[in-house]
Amino acid sequence: MTDLADALRTSLERYSERPALEGHQPPRTHGALLQASQARAADLRAKGLNTFEPVVVPVDNRPADLIDLIGVWLAHGVAVPVHRATPPAARAALERRLGNRFALDRPAELQAAGSQDRPELEGASTIVFTSGSTGDPKGVVLRADRQAAKLEMIRRQTGWQDGARTLLALQLTFSFGQWVTLLTLISGGTLVLPARLSVDAVADTLADGGIDRLPAVPTLLRGLLPQTKAQSFSGTVMAGGEVLPAELGHRLRAHWPQAGLGDIYGLSETGTSDFFVSPDAYGAAAGSIGTPGAGIETRIAEDGELRIRSPWRMIGYLDAPEATAAAFDSDGYFRTGDLARVDSQGHTQLIGRAKELINRGGMKVAPLEVEAALAEHPDVTACLVTGIPDRSTGEAVVACVVPARELDTERLRSWLGERIERYKVPSRILLVDILPTGRTGKADRGAAAALFKQVEG
Repeated sequence: MTDLADALRTSLERYSERPALEGHQPPRTHGALLQASQARAADLRAKGLNTFEPVVVPVDNRPADLIDLIGVWLAHGVAVPVHRATPPAARAALERRLGNRFALDRPAELQAAGSQDRPELEGASTIVFTSGSTGDPKGVVLRADRQAAKLEMIRRQTGWQDGARTLLALQLTFSFGQWVTLLTLISGGTLVLPARLSVDAVADTLADGGIDRLPAVPTLLRGLLPQTKAQSFSGTVMAGGEVLPAELGHRLRAHWPQAGLGDIYGLSETGTSDFFVSPDAYGAAAGSIGTPGAGIETRIAEDGELRIRSPWRMIGYLDAPEATAAAFDSDGYFRTGDLARVDSQGHTQLIGRAKELINRGGMKVAPLEVEAALAEHPDVTACLVTGIPDRSTGEAVVACVVPARELDTERLRSWLGERIERYKVPSRILLVDILPTGRTGKADRGAAAALFKQVEG
């Protein structure tokens, strides 16, 4: 089976004269990208990099980051993307877990104890560290051949066109950002990097025209709605990384009436991109994650958890065989932690995360349900619901709300109480300019809880 390095090398050679990267510097062709990446690979091998050895690759969406990542893959190393803004203590802890000898922002430590035998790295290409909001981040180990095969499946499922221009509005530490980048290059397309990963910079790039595809998290898409300079965009919006509420989807389609809107759901552990909503089906599937892609098997367990079986799943969690075993049921289905139901049209709808359920005095509250109700209020632009410790009830339901105009929070609570059970109504609502986000740019419940703690002292 073709592995990731082979797929990249073949495509970069085939499309050598086409532009591959734009932004931050003069455009770079596929051929030039390959040449620079091969030089990086040769340097790593000359310094003693072993096959399937992990290499930390600092990234913040620079063109050079792509050279480094591809260089590691061409050298048959295992790329570990780490954001340059990662705090030093967190970076040091991650590297202790990796035991890596190589990091591309410092000299190789050839005597470090990082070359121990690790069966789970056999055939590996990438390690993605998951969010640590519920504990220490886990290192998801992905196989090179499965990554390449999953990219081909996504290409077919999305009708991905060769030679298209993709605006990368996603972090390269994020699985969504990685596969979008790889699929753009493998299909001979152009990856356009905005000056910064911000709403204004993305809007400016869209306004320049010529963008065929905009993959982004709903949090960023929501921020683009007030921007009028990019309203002529007529490409395809690909939402993913977090739930795309129906109300936001409808507003996006009204804002960009000539554009298509699709939605994608998946997890790093399953190889990403397991459910799809195509633009032509969005009207009927709004608010859902659509239907499984080809080759994906799913089921909903008795407790309501969505489970996925994928031929492109991870090898496992790095140095954590027990956690790997616990992540799958006896039939090989991955336990997503997402609670779901299937509607009458066969579309799967997410109703919350099992670990995010708020236990308010013994009553379970799903944040997504409360957010869906809040989003119906005409003066609510965006919202994020979470739980925080409470002496009397164990946990309290609280919400961050971005108002469209002046908004009385007590009146909002009363309005909400007429639409959902009283115990689900947030006891506190904090008005904010933007929703708190995590490192990948997604709205983050842990950050919301921390904000309440900060505000309330």
